[in-house]
Amino acid sequence: MVTRSPGSLRLSRILRRVLQGVGVLWATWSLTFFILYILPSDPVTIMLNQGEQSTVDPAQIAALKAQYHLDLPIYQQYFLALWDLLHLRLGHSIVSGDSVTSMLVQTLPATLLLALCALLLALLVGGSLAATASVLPPGRIKAALLALPSLGAALPTFWLGLLLLQAFSFSRAWFPAMGNQGWQSLVLPAVTLAVPTAATIAQVMNRSLADVWRRPFIDALRLKGAGTAQLLWRHVLPNAAIPLLTLTGMIFGHLLAGAVITETIFSRAGLGRLAEGAVSAQDIPVVQGVVLTAALVFVVVNLVTDALYPLLDPRITSGERT
Repeated sequence: MVTRSPGSLRLSRILRRVLQGVGVLWATWSLTFFILYILPSDPVTIMLNQGEQSTVDPAQIAALKAQYHLDLPIYQQYFLALWDLLHLRLGHSIVSGDSVTSMLVQTLPATLLLALCALLLALLVGGSLAATASVLPPGRIKAALLALPSLGAALPTFWLGLLLLQAFSFSRAWFPAMGNQGWQSLVLPAVTLAVPTAATIAQVMNRSLADVWRRPFIDALRLKGAGTAQLLWRHVLPNAAIPLLTLTGMIFGHLLAGAVITETIFSRAGLGRLAEGAVSAQDIPVVQGVVLTAALVFVVVNLVTDALYPLLDPRITSGERT
């Protein structure tokens, strides 16, 4: 039997994951393309009808459709757009005429910052809640802590955002109600996004922590004199974090999707508001650029997550060697 070296196995795994990521990006972009192009209306008509003029010149419509290849059969439009994508050209907005790439570059950092802050807050709150509940003896307090994640997951994001606005912006004016200026404007949107995410993290960690606490090596360490705090931080949490790491890509994708609602509620300039406006105007290049960017972030997060597995559990690497 031919034994492959650990380096070649690791490289093969990385290449396989990269190819899968490319496939996900292509499938996401293609699905978005066909969904947008089979809609009954077209973006040129929507754009021209938003003006003050009561009638629209048919020649102007025809010229704009020819400019954006909307007068061609759908398969020709698809391959032309795919050719541009392979050359890293995302096109221009049909509504504003701006470069889609420049629009994404301007809006993506604000959304990524919001998603990262929400993720860190969710990890802190959800992880602390699950860790505290795991070391408490059975009783009412533990039951209440275990019930909180279900309550948090059931809260509608838009309702929570409006409630936070009323409580901390309109009633007390502690935080600004809209905009992207300063860290204060980031607090309420981050909390709005973090609450349902923290609930998901707590639910996953509750089950994982309970499973690790029951493993035989924990009992063996107790017999050797290890205390509860030492067991929790050095042995239980690192092993319980592996299932959560698997869900990191999905969680981050959920945060990007939730940014559409959150940025609309708090009037923040970001990828979510850009997507909302582009969908309303059926601005096909912008919508495709937003979806492709979100899918790219999802793929990159999953690749990074996959690379972190051996750091948490070396057995994953050794298992690939057999």
